[in-house]
Amino acid sequence: MDYLLQGMFGEKSLTKVVAVFDDQASAEAVIGRLLRLPGMEPGQVRLAGPKDLRTHRADLFGRKMEPEQRGIFQTLLRTHVVTGFAGGVLGLVLYAYLMGSGHPMMVSSPLLAFIAIVGFSTTFGLMLGGLVAMRPDHIRVITQVRTALRSGRWAVVVHPTDGHQADLAQEALQASSANVMRTL
Repeated sequence: MDYLLQGMFGEKSLTKVVAVFDDQASAEAVIGRLLRLPGMEPGQVRLAGPKDLRTHRADLFGRKMEPEQRGIFQTLLRTHVVTGFAGGVLGLVLYAYLMGSGHPMMVSSPLLAFIAIVGFSTTFGLMLGGLVAMRPDHIRVITQVRTALRSGRWAVVVHPTDGHQADLAQEALQASSANVMRTL
């Protein structure tokens, strides 16, 4: 499943596992354990603290939470292409079915029916692509982390590259008795 999703998204890490800690020392201790997980690289684990929310460092917070800026742009393109194409194909299948059934409205205006059905299904596919590209699950986690940092707490953000690595990271963070959040 990870392989199929990776083709639609331009990012290497599709999931974020985040833990919020009361102090910096606890957060740094967990980072050491996370880096010992199989396949985990130093760039996949990031520490965010209250200082990262300052106005002149706002970009730093964004890069810690979403480090693959180029991948996000590729995700935007890929999701729209894939879902728009899928919507168009479904529209063609629906059009062929309705034409084959001899529906009177289809037979009387086949060109207008084709434009309406395929056009709307492609449009709905593109809208679905926009929803997928917005990543509402990431927005929820980022908002909660930002709130925690404003209250003086620290966050460890893990960017696993597959489902197994995400599960291992989540287990390691939960073992530290921290508040753990995960995107889809």
